[in-house]
Amino acid sequence: MSDYGHDLVFGSFVTPSGDNPARTVDLAVLTEQVGLDLVTFQDHPYQPAFLDTWTLLSFVAARTSRVHVAANVTNLPLRPPAVLARSVASLDLLSGGRVGLGLGAGAFWDAIEAMGGRRLTPGQGVRALEEAIEIIRQVWDAETRGGVRVDGEFYRVRGAKRGPAPAHAVPIWLGAYKPRMLQLTGRRADGWLPSLGYLQPGDLARGNATIDDAAREAGRSPQDVRRLLNISGQFSAVGRGTLNGPAEQWARELTELALGEGVSTFILGSDDPDDLRRFAGEVAPAVRELVAAERDRGAAPESGGAPESSRASESSRASESGRAPERAPESAVRPSRATVAGGAFAVVPTPDDGVRRSDQQAWDESTRPTGPTPDPERTYTPHEQATGAHLVQVHDGLRAELAQIHDLIEQVATGEIDAGAARSHINTMTMRQNRWTLGVYCESYCRIVTTHHTIEDQSLFPRLRARDPRLSPVVDRLEQEHHVIHDVLEGVDQALVAYVGSPDGLAELRAAVDLLTDALLSHLSYEERELVEPLARLGIA
Repeated sequence: MSDYGHDLVFGSFVTPSGDNPARTVDLAVLTEQVGLDLVTFQDHPYQPAFLDTWTLLSFVAARTSRVHVAANVTNLPLRPPAVLARSVASLDLLSGGRVGLGLGAGAFWDAIEAMGGRRLTPGQGVRALEEAIEIIRQVWDAETRGGVRVDGEFYRVRGAKRGPAPAHAVPIWLGAYKPRMLQLTGRRADGWLPSLGYLQPGDLARGNATIDDAAREAGRSPQDVRRLLNISGQFSAVGRGTLNGPAEQWARELTELALGEGVSTFILGSDDPDDLRRFAGEVAPAVRELVAAERDRGAAPESGGAPESSRASESSRASESGRAPERAPESAVRPSRATVAGGAFAVVPTPDDGVRRSDQQAWDESTRPTGPTPDPERTYTPHEQATGAHLVQVHDGLRAELAQIHDLIEQVATGEIDAGAARSHINTMTMRQNRWTLGVYCESYCRIVTTHHTIEDQSLFPRLRARDPRLSPVVDRLEQEHHVIHDVLEGVDQALVAYVGSPDGLAELRAAVDLLTDALLSHLSYEERELVEPLARLGIA
């Protein structure tokens, strides 16, 4: 078994389809909206049905603010490495450090040759890739004096100016399967990126061993190489095979891959929005919690020592080479809200700042009931506090979507997109898909905790009523507000429809979004204030 101790990252692998470009971009934006860390696209420049991957990555980076982007993987034979290095660095600077570089030695050689590329044998492809990595890293190393010089068998760069340096240490991930590519991964790369569908039983373990040995021979730690994996599957009510079953089955199987095979980045290949929502809302949180629980039990990472020491040695080696170590996306390295320390209640509800944008009121806030006062002497276990922490995490996603709605409206106002496109984006958002009744937004949480066999698959509010009848007035009020929020969202949609026919309706559109902002932020703060402590006290976790 191998657990390299890396933080977990979850992403999407979206088809760069050119027949409906807006939908392709919508899926990438949805990747961010549902809380995934990474969006990737295959790179086949000879495929006329596909959008150009680097153009698409740039467009997606401009339409998002948090999610990382990468080609999965870049077709090196058709993208000269010195030019590619500047493209990557430029996009990394423009996106605020959100780019990863997946690289492949090449395939589909007839198509590559038809596009003007050079046909290479497998061995030549590996040697060309190693030369390209050297060129790319020299271009990024803007602080070293002198030009880029690589007099290779396939690439010759003689004095090209260095720079620009990317905004962060862009990781290089190799799509590798054969021994020579795996050895190159261990010697030079920051990550191994195969696809599960192309692997046979035992290939992950054999690949890890080859990479680990090559890393050690090169004076590196095996933990310097992140293990990524493209996956695909089907969500269904009952298990029918690997990654074909309910979300809790997916979570168990991915946890086994994380702890047993060292995989720390899972990239779901799917163009189905519902798959992305379930992967982000149900599978990813459960895997993170299961892996964290196993690591907390004291299982030391294998194949190279503790992750802290490996990261220290990586930083030392990177400093010597002028290259910063790989950093995972911030969303992946944040401590899980589910791993709260025991003792006094530590989950902090998001306060209502009292700011109101609209001159209308969705409801009378002064009539909101309150629940029982918590016992100041009571202590709470981390497990008890995890439920309230998850509620805050779900709400943070909704708050982020609200900010995106404001951004969409401003894009409509400036003519960057039309109202129809804005409606399309909003309709893919989690908050728009929710029915806002009976705490339906909590359904994904209920399925996650079912994975741990701690509660039956019941909705949250009936359980609160049953466990503490004193909470009934609060729960009733929250349900009423869910209905109101649904209506307010409908008002935003109606204002967008009206704006299509009357460009003078921008003020009404902004007013509808302002009312949504007031209602949603106020409601989420109220719900957290009243529920995060009862969730822990009543053991709904």
